[in-house]
Amino acid sequence: MLRLTVTIPAELTDRVTEVLADSTAVSTLSVVRGAALRPVGDVVHADVAREGANVLVDRLRDLGVHREGTLQIEPVTTWVSRRGFEADEETPGSSSDAVVWAQVAQRSYDDSELNWTFLSFMSLATLIAGIAIVLDSQILVIGAMVLGPEFGAVAALGVALVRRRPLLLAVAARALLVGFGVAIAVTALAGLAGRALGWVTIEDITGARPATDFIYAPDKWSFIVAVLAAAAGVLSLTSAKVGGLSGVFISVTTVPAAGNVALGLAFGAWDEVRGSGLQLVVNLVGMALAGWLTLALQRAVWSRVPAPRSHSRLSRRIHAEPPRHS
Repeated sequence: MLRLTVTIPAELTDRVTEVLADSTAVSTLSVVRGAALRPVGDVVHADVAREGANVLVDRLRDLGVHREGTLQIEPVTTWVSRRGFEADEETPGSSSDAVVWAQVAQRSYDDSELNWTFLSFMSLATLIAGIAIVLDSQILVIGAMVLGPEFGAVAALGVALVRRRPLLLAVAARALLVGFGVAIAVTALAGLAGRALGWVTIEDITGARPATDFIYAPDKWSFIVAVLAAAAGVLSLTSAKVGGLSGVFISVTTVPAAGNVALGLAFGAWDEVRGSGLQLVVNLVGMALAGWLTLALQRAVWSRVPAPRSHSRLSRRIHAEPPRHS
């Protein structure tokens, strides 16, 4: 269940409530007249079955709600309501499968914003990956994978392609290019400092590293894992189930590969730079393609689900059932 909060000028209120009241996906609807100060007008609240949200959001956008006021969409984590149960049952599709595109687009913009926090996490994750390479530590590699924030921007590339949003595509691509560029530069400088202090030697970079050699030796499995992990990650981001994200973060070697590129640059180990650079590109391309294909498939499947019915066609089956007592 989702909670829609619409803040609009009073002249739009009747049309907004008509759209919401006509949908079986809406279980409760309330209007607070004169409650809004900016814009001056009313506030409308509606509880909506998740699988019916896209149709309603599109209809509200057609009314100009996003231009004249604001539309907020929030998940309702716990609800006890017979009307809510009926709305969920009567709305075609499954709530867990439903993709609320407005939420996905907003999260994509947020995750792809190139700011101090994004660059800091990228740099810190790549620094940890560099230490993991020097120590040949799989634990630290996993820690660097989890810490890296790049997956949100990679997923945003797929959202931008599927939803045809060139601005989001540019924002996500910029975040990835600048983010990895800054992280590699910072880690390379740290590698030069470690080299000058004698803490890191060329043997640490080019010697045998059985626990972390996968970072600089890409193969067909690197691409396959990137594709599968990204598909699972996109499903977690777009559905009501988010448990798969942690598995995504520790399945792909983007940040560790960037760390090895940085150390290779610091020590002039060009074989390491080439191998890890290829690993980085293979992972990013595989993830971006998988994200795009997964989102395109979700959109194609969901487009076949009928739109929520109007109240005039509401089934009486559930109403005929006797009330349940807990």
